[in-house]
Amino acid sequence: MNIVDSSGWLEYFANGKNAEIFAPIIIDIEKLIVPTIILYEVFKKVLQQRDETQALKAIAIMQQGSIVELTNSIAINAAKLSLEHKLPMADSIILTTARECDAVLWTQDDDFREIEGVKYIKK
Repeated sequence: MNIVDSSGWLEYFANGKNAEIFAPIIIDIEKLIVPTIILYEVFKKVLQQRDETQALKAIAIMQQGSIVELTNSIAINAAKLSLEHKLPMADSIILTTARECDAVLWTQDDDFREIEGVKYIKK
């Protein structure tokens, strides 16, 4: 199972230099998990940079994966991980979701660079 964090999705949608790394993971929808917090982050950024139509198109693509909502368990464990790794709230929720779903987290976010279970791709 795989989770692509917001930085990976945005790279994919912008056809950035690392889009080719994220594309096969995103296209493999049978193994793709999408935490709702990533829907929020990507929708907000695309809405800010483009328009609502493009933001909705991005979300439609993302929703082809298995959506995982924030649960009590994820919230509590994310708070612990946040303190342990000094991660912001959204990042700790994403990492906890990956761990609870036994998924690899794919990212370009430096906050995750040294964390086990994360595939960090340098920008």
